[in-house]
Amino acid sequence: MPETMQNNAGQSTTGWGLIAGNGRFPFLVLEGARSQGIEMAVIALKVMQSEGVKRAVMAGQVKHNKIFSSIRPDWKLAKLLFALPRKNTDSLIGAVAKVLEEEGIQLVDSTMFLKPLLPEAGVLTRRGPNENEATDIEYGLGIARHIAAKDIGQTVIVADRACVAVEAMEGTDETIARAARFANGRPLVVVKVSKPRQDMRFDVPVVGLPTVESMKLAGATALAIDANRTLLFDREKLIAMADAAGIAIQAFPFTQAVEPAGDLQGMNKE
Repeated sequence: MPETMQNNAGQSTTGWGLIAGNGRFPFLVLEGARSQGIEMAVIALKVMQSEGVKRAVMAGQVKHNKIFSSIRPDWKLAKLLFALPRKNTDSLIGAVAKVLEEEGIQLVDSTMFLKPLLPEAGVLTRRGPNENEATDIEYGLGIARHIAAKDIGQTVIVADRACVAVEAMEGTDETIARAARFANGRPLVVVKVSKPRQDMRFDVPVVGLPTVESMKLAGATALAIDANRTLLFDREKLIAMADAAGIAIQAFPFTQAVEPAGDLQGMNKE
């Protein structure tokens, strides 16, 4: 295929690589790229240059505590990684992106080929949140944006305006399961947000069928997400599953973190 051939977005159709993590994300990126005439090489970081890769997409779950064990860095990358003052997801994967750019490889928006999976603002399911759920969502959004700003996690679980669980390294589904153990049968609301300065090249919030299944098992009745900044995998099936379970899903316009209204419950404000 000639190097000058372009897809509909004006991007060259050659010289693309995929850095694949866990889950369905990498497969969806491959499908989306192929629909635009782009064939991606799924390759390890160390062989990108030899394969002629100029642009790369990072897709799939890459737990930040696995960065050091899953990548055998050269001296440049190793020096940069170990010198980082913070070892959170943004810092670690951002360091990898910096090294790639220095080697002439551009890490691009991981949602580039998946725009239909980024929902606009509004109610996505048959029903919207009821009054109690809407109150919990408002409360949860304030908390979730604060923890996301600190790069701690992206999800909080709320019941009766009390924060039942906060996501850390375990991921959304395990956080939901943990919340269920403390809820004593109370309905739960799940709030999942993006970071204030979300880098769409990596660690983009994702909701898939397993998350809805986890919500069903936990007795969660509503899910709030950020519009245009959250990927809904298997979107039609996901919405149908939520409707069948009576779960409300609503996407909210992104806003910066504000202090949750009213007194904080279930959290130490000091």
